[in-house]
Amino acid sequence: MKYLFPAALLFALAALTGCYHEVAKPLADDQVMCTMEAKLCPDGSAVGRVGPHCEFAPCPGK
Repeated sequence: MKYLFPAALLFALAALTGCYHEVAKPLADDQVMCTMEAKLCPDGSAVGRVGPHCEFAPCPGK
């Protein structure tokens, strides 16, 4: 029982360290993050933003 707290603390520290390294990764030079907006097309479907300039994808059939 006396080893439970140090073991839990060590586990939590390891988990937080691993999460930090996953979140703190910088983007590569060719990666772009676009907003999660959607455009409704005339046929009722929706398209999102894509590409290096975050423009809306073309609607299906165009």
